[in-house]
Amino acid sequence: MAKVKIKRLYLIPILSKALDVLELLENIHAPVSLESVHQTTKISKTSVYRILKTLVHRGYVAQVENGLYRLVSRPRRLRFGFAAQSAEMPFSIAVTQSITAAAAASGVELLILDNQYDPDIAIRNAEECVAKHVDLMLEFQVEEAAAPQIAHIFKKADIPLVAIDVPHPNATYFGVDNFECGYEAGILLAQHALRKWKGTTDWVVGMEFAEAGSFVQSRISGAFDALHERLAEVPEDRFVRIEGRGRRDHSCRAFAEFLKDKPQGQRILIAASTDSSALGVLDAIRPAKREQDCAIAGQDCIPEVLDEMRSGKSAIIGSISHEVESYGRRLVQLGISLLRGNSVPPYNYVHHKAVTPETLSTEAAGAKKA
Repeated sequence: MAKVKIKRLYLIPILSKALDVLELLENIHAPVSLESVHQTTKISKTSVYRILKTLVHRGYVAQVENGLYRLVSRPRRLRFGFAAQSAEMPFSIAVTQSITAAAAASGVELLILDNQYDPDIAIRNAEECVAKHVDLMLEFQVEEAAAPQIAHIFKKADIPLVAIDVPHPNATYFGVDNFECGYEAGILLAQHALRKWKGTTDWVVGMEFAEAGSFVQSRISGAFDALHERLAEVPEDRFVRIEGRGRRDHSCRAFAEFLKDKPQGQRILIAASTDSSALGVLDAIRPAKREQDCAIAGQDCIPEVLDEMRSGKSAIIGSISHEVESYGRRLVQLGISLLRGNSVPPYNYVHHKAVTPETLSTEAAGAKKA
């Protein structure tokens, strides 16, 4: 069969040139310079510049930090890697659910791996995501010490990295303002002491999460600042920090040990770095029948903590909601913006709010009226 000829008058020259540029980027599979595109395609440098800028604007191409260009939109869907903190941690499970739903709604393919609260596994997961050619990585792992190596793995592969809650070098941060969240938890504890105990407080305990690093640790620093301001009569040596690793079992054992030499009747305020840690403290004080002597404020508003507060009988008197339901939508939007070459802030903070038994009762009453 004779080949059908297409008259030149039906062709759009600049569109043909744009397709030449796209095909070049598709074949190279690596970032290239404007000069290289110009030399290879023989298209004028001005046209190449305008084509590349248009493709960046429309999300087909990204301009990386060193000024090179790479293809990010292909016939297949965008693929994001997501390494979850742990499939056993309630807050991590909620983050995973939020991201999974948002990725599905946006048509983004999601490769999900579990870091299992283990830095060595997190490093192996990073290498697997590189091997599977993800376009962008959402990293949720708690070990600050492992962050530089994980960040290096993705930087070497030229894959944009978004770090969730724990900052990583050269990564875009997404998460809460940890100091402010801690400060609000401290306010809740101080208000409880003033209202219920007339300000009398024997101990202030911060349940720490040292392996997550100073950024997350500032939740405890913020809580202590708020309590120093509002309960000025509590001596400095009555502010103590206990390592709970952000986990229920570790926090339970650590706080039970702390309680051993503390007489019944001593009033204790506890600022926990996570709600899992708050539940661990609760597990320690209930068998000791010390709930009336203790007040706990957590972070994350996981369902079990909300149920404790709704009971009206729990020593958990508040938690700071990190609005986890917003994580997925905002993370997917942030990832797409990065791949399109758009400027994004280095730190992207989520909204947070204090939740107490009183606010839960008000919300429930409002829902009934509605």
